[in-house]
This record gives sequence, C-alpha cells and structure tokens, in this order.
Amino acid sequence: MKTAYLLILALITLTACNSGDGTSDAYGNFETEETIVSSEMSGKLVHFETELGEAIEKGEIIGVVDTLQLVLQIQKLDAQKTAVQSKKVNINAQLEVLKEQLKNAQITQNRVKSMFKDKAATQQQLDDIDGKVSVIEKQVKSTKTQFILVNEELNVLGAQVEILTDQLERCKIQSPISGVILEKYVEKGELVTPAKAIVKLADISELDLRVYVSGSQLPHVKIGQQVEVFVDETKTENQALTGVVSWISPEAEFTPKIIQTKEERVKLVYAVKVSVKNDGRLKIGMPGEVNF
Repeated sequence: MKTAYLLILALITLTACNSGDGTSDAYGNFETEETIVSSEMSGKLVHFETELGEAIEKGEIIGVVDTLQLVLQIQKLDAQKTAVQSKKVNINAQLEVLKEQLKNAQITQNRVKSMFKDKAATQQQLDDIDGKVSVIEKQVKSTKTQFILVNEELNVLGAQVEILTDQLERCKIQSPISGVILEKYVEKGELVTPAKAIVKLADISELDLRVYVSGSQLPHVKIGQQVEVFVDETKTENQALTGVVSWISPEAEFTPKIIQTKEERVKLVYAVKVSVKNDGRLKIGMPGEVNF
C-alpha cells in the first residue's frame, strides 16, 4: 500500500514538473530583418572604424571611399567655369564698342538724310550710311548671341560638377537604418566596389518571434492581438514578456524541418510573427514560446 502511495506521489510530482512544457500554444525562434549595407562607389576604403556590436543611427556614416580623384575633377571644372565666365567680360566690352559705333553711325545717318532732303547729299551717300548702320546692328545682334553660347557652356560644366558632387556624396557609406552591426565583411584600406557588402545591420530594439500554429488555433489569433511570450530563464523557469501579433501568413505550409519529429514536420501550419520589445534580454535565434 505504501509502495502504491509513493508511486502515485511520484507521478503527480512528474506531472507538475512537466506542466510548464505543455502550457504554451506555439514555439519558435526570434528573428529580425537584416540589412546588408554596400558601397555605391569604387575605390579604397579610407575610413572604416566601426566594430561588431556597435550601435549605429540611421544616416550615420559607416565608412568613406577615397574621394581624391573626384575632388580634383571638381576643381578642374571650377577652373573651366571661371575661364568661360571671363568670356562674358570680353563680350560686354565688344558690345559697348559696337553700341558706340552704332550711335555715331545713326547720328551720321540722320544728318545725311536731312542733307538728302535738301539735295545736299547724293543717293549713294545715303545708301552707304544706311548700309553701315545695318551692318553694325547685325554685329550687335550677333555679339549678344554669344552670351547664349557662353551660358550653355556654363550649364554643361555646372551639370558635370553636380554629377561629380553627387558621386562625392555617395563615397560616404551611410546606414539606412538604426541598428547594431552584426557582421563586417571588409577592413579599412581594402578596395570596394558597388554592391560589395560592407556590413550587416539589424534593428534589435524589437524582435519577431516566428511561430507556427495549426488550423484549429488560427481562429483565435488576430493581428494586433496582445499575447504572452516566454523565454528560458533557467532549466525550469521562464521569463514572461508581452508581445503583439504583427503578421499572419495567408497560406498554410508544412512545419519547418527544424522541428525534430517527423510527425510534427508533416503537419500543415500557418506562420505567425509576434513582435516583442527588446530590453536587451532577447537575441536573434533565441527560442521562445507564446500563449494566445
């Protein structure tokens, strides 16, 4: 009788110890979207002081590609713009001379016309002065068109400067997100090319617990629903956190291969993401449980 009593007590104790394993509705691992940052320009990486695990703010400069050649090209174009700009001074000087010549010719033209009326000048003289005035007027007009050509040349040079300035800005490798550096793929002084990965970043301020629920559980899960999340604290105790259902897969799939038993792997389930604020306790890949 005493033996039977001890056996029953042992079964009750065993059941109590394992009760925590069966209370959760779903199990999974924490994950987050990872961002690969690449260089947009080719060249030597002259600045790259970041370290693994370092927190980076959005827009912060991670590294800088050598900019010397671009700076020299911009300086060359600026000198060309100055030279072209000086052409306007010469054109203005020519224009002033022509305007003065035109003014004197028009005075002479008016005098000859008056003399022609009084029959003190010949038709030939009138035709000559009219022709001279016409030639000077055309010269003035032609000289003014040189301003258009100079301005167009300046616009071309300005556009080239803008292109190089944009490339100069792209030499700065900026972080597209706020996050933590998970991986470094190059070191300072190495040559980089466009699309070559520099670092891997992830925002770990909030992680997603990806779990899988059965079709029978699905009606009890809704986007925006607040749920209980548990992570291991010790072998027998869990830490409780609060999470929010942020995504539910619209299609069923087979249970992922990471599930240990074949019986579980062949079941159709729905993937669900639960967003959890990370106070530093959560890590990417850490297992977790959820109660809906």
